Amino acid sequence: MLGLLQTDPLVFLLAFAALVFSLVLHELGHAYAAYAFGDDTARRQGRLSLNPLVHLDPIGTLLLLLVGFGWARPVPINPARFRNYRLGLFVVSVAGIAVNLLLAVVFALLVRLLYDLDPVGVVQTFHRLEATPGGLLALGFYFAASINLVLAVFNLLPIPPLDGSKILQSLLPLAWHPFLWRLEQYAWLSFLLILTVLRGPIQGVLSWARTEFFRLLLG
Repeated sequence: MLGLLQTDPLVFLLAFAALVFSLVLHELGHAYAAYAFGDDTARRQGRLSLNPLVHLDPIGTLLLLLVGFGWARPVPINPARFRNYRLGLFVVSVAGIAVNLLLAVVFALLVRLLYDLDPVGVVQTFHRLEATPGGLLALGFYFAASINLVLAVFNLLPIPPLDGSKILQSLLPLAWHPFLWRLEQYAWLSFLLILTVLRGPIQGVLSWARTEFFRLLLG
């Protein structure tokens, strides 16, 4: 992202706006899903809002710009208040991922639409030959699609406290849940592993997902 700021400031602004928008909608998806299942904790804490300031974590956002890994403020939930605990845990956990996947598809289709309208301009812009307004917009949409896909796939990883761990937890025997909830207090260890030992494998998975996603939707 910072390299993009030096080469294409306008595209950087579009991509950064997409990043903020995507993080906010991800957390909002969790908040509304929890509220739909009977837990109003997020609503009482003002998290049913499109205001980025209530969702973004300053350090997490800064790390996204610097190292490509970061986080927003997790939506507070109280699973004990879900009308259906197991189903509620699954739906709330998958809601943010579903939002990001939907946004990734929408942004990718917008890239395809702009390419169909002006293929030469989009190709020239993507290859840094000559920037056109439509090409710059397509490039911004491309980064937005990529950001949302990465957020979705990354959060699918079954590593506490990522959403994937809670999706898996919702499918496991209830007797295991007290122990699994206690693992949340070691989130710092997970982040440390992600930034060090697991960084390479995770980047490989994300790179593969991006390649296949854009191959499928853009050819």
